[in-house]
Amino acid sequence: MIYKLSVPAIAEDIEEFRVLEWYGGVGTLFNSGDMIVELETHKAIIEMRAGQTGILRVIAVPDGAWCKIGVPLGLCSDTLDETLLDQAEAASDMLLEFEVA
Repeated sequence: MIYKLSVPAIAEDIEEFRVLEWYGGVGTLFNSGDMIVELETHKAIIEMRAGQTGILRVIAVPDGAWCKIGVPLGLCSDTLDETLLDQAEAASDMLLEFEVA
């Protein structure tokens, strides 16, 4: 299954964040608890950790880029042989969220 990796609403007054560092590239396998990406808001540094096992397939927001809350950071999948979606489908609310801890 293909999942979107996005940042949930953290606090009411936080609308955007910056990607500080990805902890792996496309094709990296993350197990539950592994660090995926480190983010910065105007208030804090946030560590996003995997809440499930998955493979990072697409990085949509590169290191150093600012992004709005809710915009997909990338795509993950259960296996490497799963067909990726086009950008319109990837942004769709039809995809399940990749679990983060």
